[in-house]
This record gives sequence, structure tokens and C-alpha cells, in this order.
Amino acid sequence: MSGARILLVEDEAILAMDLQDKLTDLGYRVLATTSSGEAAVRMAAELNPDLVLMDIRLNGIMDGIEAGRQIGSLLQIPIVFMSAYSDEATMNRARSAQPYDYLIKPFGPEKLNSTIVTALRSASSKKLKDAPKKFPE
Repeated sequence: MSGARILLVEDEAILAMDLQDKLTDLGYRVLATTSSGEAAVRMAAELNPDLVLMDIRLNGIMDGIEAGRQIGSLLQIPIVFMSAYSDEATMNRARSAQPYDYLIKPFGPEKLNSTIVTALRSASSKKLKDAPKKFPE
């Protein structure tokens, strides 16, 4: 899964730079970073990343859960949420967007990598399963 193209959505600039460095060190390609849900939806449509790593609390009107819901349903791009918040209400809202996973901050590079690998493999398997079957003529 090394070389996968990732859109990073994080409202804390220092954390975004740190995550971008970690992702690059792990062999991923960060296509862009943004701090708002609205920009995330637009960039996902334009850049077609392999995965979106999305904070839940973002700048702007649209939070990460709503942005993730739109990106996942309209573009079928896998979403991994990340947040320092793990209360029941937040987790239930996040689950409703059907992310591939949820990272609780802080997390290390090993957890980040294993989560991304698992999400990308799951997304790949789902695409193969959902692909139309071709029969020989």
C-alpha cells in the first residue's frame, strides 16, 4: 500500500505538518492538506485520492463527519476519521458516515500505518466484490 495517495484534512496546522511528515516517512503521497470540510469535498472530487484522513472538528460550516459522509457516498473514497474526541455521541455520529476506521489522537506511526493499510485493503476488496461480473461470450 506504499505510495497510496492521501488527502489530509486537519484544522490544526502544526498537527497537519506533523501528520504529513509521518505519512511521507511511511511511503504515502500526501496530495494536499486542508482544514475545512467544504474544501475537503471539493479536493476529493478533483484529486481522487486513494484515502482521506479526516479530522472530525474542522474550520468552516461542515464538520469532518458530514464531509466524510459526502465523500464516501458520492465518490466512494475510503475515509479514516481521527479525533481526540471519543464520547458516545461523537462516535455514533462518526459511525453513521461509515468510515473505514477511527483513530483516537494521539496515535503513533505504527497505528497510523496499520489503519491506513487495513482501510485500503478493505476498500480494494469491496471494489472487487462490487465490480460487475464479466462472463465469457
